[in-house]
Amino acid sequence: MTRADVRLAYAVAIAIDVAQFVLGPFGWAGFDEILDAVAMVIISRLVGFHPLLLPTFLLEFVPFTDMLPTWTGCVALVVRARRQQGLVSDDAAPAIDVKAEKVE
Repeated sequence: MTRADVRLAYAVAIAIDVAQFVLGPFGWAGFDEILDAVAMVIISRLVGFHPLLLPTFLLEFVPFTDMLPTWTGCVALVVRARRQQGLVSDDAAPAIDVKAEKVE
């Protein structure tokens, strides 16, 4: 995971949280859930799947909690955990090479 991935994950999380806060009072049924599904997919692709993403996704279905910055908080916790594991790289290249090499 690179710094660019982390920045983009924060940007996505903040954008989703702001959109839900601004559009929340209008009560568009289903739109919040679509935003949450999109957020979970994009954030998990950027920072990798982490179990904290699941309760955050489910918490968004509880009334009025979608107005809290849950995605931003989740990204902060996941990035902190990844840094402690040594999976966040300061380089432009990913810290984990996801391509499998063929062994002959």
